[in-house]
Amino acid sequence: MSKSAFFLVKSALVGALGGLLFGFDTAVIAGTTMTLRQTFALDEAALGFTVSSALWGTVLSALTAGIPGEKYGSREALRITAILYVISAFGCALAHNWWLLIAFRFIGGLGIGASSVLGPVYISEIAPAQYRGRMVGLFQVNIVVGILLAYLSNYLIGLQHFGADEWRWQLGVSAIPALLFAVMLFTIPRSPRWLAARGLDAESLGVLEQATGSTSAAQAQLAEIKTSIGEEALDKQESLFNGKYKKPIMLALILGSFNQFTGINAILYYLNDIFAKAGFDKVSSDLQAVAIGATNLIFTLIAMAVIDQFGRKPLLLIGSVGCAACLLGVAYIFGTHTNQHLLIWLLVAYIGFFAASQGACIWVYISEIFPTKVRARGQGLGCSAHWICNAIISGAFPIFAQMSSSLPFVFFGLMMILQLVLVWRLFPETKGISLEKLQEKLGITV
Repeated sequence: MSKSAFFLVKSALVGALGGLLFGFDTAVIAGTTMTLRQTFALDEAALGFTVSSALWGTVLSALTAGIPGEKYGSREALRITAILYVISAFGCALAHNWWLLIAFRFIGGLGIGASSVLGPVYISEIAPAQYRGRMVGLFQVNIVVGILLAYLSNYLIGLQHFGADEWRWQLGVSAIPALLFAVMLFTIPRSPRWLAARGLDAESLGVLEQATGSTSAAQAQLAEIKTSIGEEALDKQESLFNGKYKKPIMLALILGSFNQFTGINAILYYLNDIFAKAGFDKVSSDLQAVAIGATNLIFTLIAMAVIDQFGRKPLLLIGSVGCAACLLGVAYIFGTHTNQHLLIWLLVAYIGFFAASQGACIWVYISEIFPTKVRARGQGLGCSAHWICNAIISGAFPIFAQMSSSLPFVFFGLMMILQLVLVWRLFPETKGISLEKLQEKLGITV
């Protein structure tokens, strides 16, 4: 591997570490719900609030992280994110009452939301155009790896028999990768794009020379960046909420919200509770959660390899049918209290269908349907819809599951049938279509 290739890979991987912590911190709660319920005498509403408390922090920081990122640079803003992760991990592990736990989970949520915005931005700004898609994809892969590591960590900690303090270890162990993330951020450069936007052309050129291994190529890239920055300054005057963008806005809101109407994060957060309701013990639940996490990773990698061949719309349609069938199958198991042995297989299949469709397509599709001048704000809108629905559904899940174990899965299954209709009727295919032709297809006039 050449020096420039090593430099790029290392920088992208460090930026993507925020994604690993994102995945770990959102999924690790699954192994703690039963012990938290007992430790703090939580009813269903309080348990839902405990889980969703981090997500409300995520909503807030996802909406505002771009401000410090733009002012101080994404690398510096990511350092703040790493500190938030560390504070949250130690705070949750040492919390001596429920309100302190809620407060530190909220702080962790601030880190999750900020890293979901800043990590991809940093990677996209340092990666050469020809590698940008794959390198930004590292962030999504790291999220899925983080989810798998969270489930594996819960399983291994569960084998140590820590008793009533088990949840403290499960939530606190994330301090290790968080500290590693904080240290590694001091080994990567500032974004060349941010440097050029601040008039620090010499430093920007130095970073680009390391990335390309060529002074002439670096000078050419710097010239392109400066031209692009000038054009974007004019584009910022364009309002997102202009009538001509109504269709991409509608598609972004549908895709962002229906990503959560699949039930994906509610299921990931309450996975151990779901298995417990089906009669599995805690060790079995932890181990089966690892199988779910591994499936998520495998099918995410498969989807990333085929998305440009199969297209976005076919994957979304296939995923809608597969998720609906699996979710209604889970609802049948809980409704009839029969065939519990099939639960793990239905959930594995569900995760596979989700990862290969919604999981792979959401951010790619949203980034493609908006013109360059409003793309960042369009992605922010879709991201906001995603996190707000996530927080609401995750908070409400245990309340509705208490009324009827099958009710949430019936709802999610019906939402997937509705998504099938909406994607089929409203969503254009974006694969291999130029931006200009896609704008015509969406009815966007210049």
